[in-house]
Amino acid sequence: MSVDGIAAQIADGCRLALPVDYAGVPMALMRPLLRRAPRGLALVGVPTAGLPFDLLIGAGLVHSVETSAVTLGEAGGAPCFMRAISRGQIVMKDSTCPAIHAGLMAAQKGAPFTSMRGLIGTDVLRHRNDWKVIQNPCSETPDPVVVIPALHPDVAVFHAPMADREGNVWIGRRRELAAMAYASKRTFVTVERVVEQRLLDDEKTAAGVLPALYVNGIAQAERGAYPYGLWGEYPTDIEALQRYARMARSEEGFRQWLAEEMA
Repeated sequence: MSVDGIAAQIADGCRLALPVDYAGVPMALMRPLLRRAPRGLALVGVPTAGLPFDLLIGAGLVHSVETSAVTLGEAGGAPCFMRAISRGQIVMKDSTCPAIHAGLMAAQKGAPFTSMRGLIGTDVLRHRNDWKVIQNPCSETPDPVVVIPALHPDVAVFHAPMADREGNVWIGRRRELAAMAYASKRTFVTVERVVEQRLLDDEKTAAGVLPALYVNGIAQAERGAYPYGLWGEYPTDIEALQRYARMARSEEGFRQWLAEEMA
């Protein structure tokens, strides 16, 4: 399918999961998604978030964000996100990296929840009414644990180096991408290239493959993660991210950046 076709699958109110900045950010999706402009998005950062979140927030398309951080990494903070938080324009479901992964793991196993301990006593837990502290039912002595509900994104999208004609996608060591796909109702992937050989037939690639069973559509998009890097393919363009960070410090600068880069 086309990248525009993937963007068309993201409807108003969609719970959309996107990956951390080193694991295949689908930047090629941003232009058609901003053009289509679905409203009230509930974004999930796995487990952190970056430029795509900031763009969608700055464009006024986001209702809520669930993640452990929104940042531009070495380029600094995410300006649109910080403005929206300070003005109360979006709902922030503050999480931690382990909690995001725990929610996805519960979803992929078909469980309603999973439990963690490390959140007890934190302000993060105090502000999450959907997380519950319960007594460990397997213990006869007081043993509180935190229950994390299963996290079911409507759509997950990421970028990967390659897929084959059957729809198998090579993700290498980026197993968080597999967790996103297992937990989400639908998963779409942009790739640098489509190869003719079946990836599951090669011992060198098979262990790093997300099977086509979990993929609803693939679009080819060369340099589809840029300005972020993609493992084994190209590095992150830090200067491009820094330029965005400088311009997006003001709403006027943000709109100018959109006009120059996303038109």
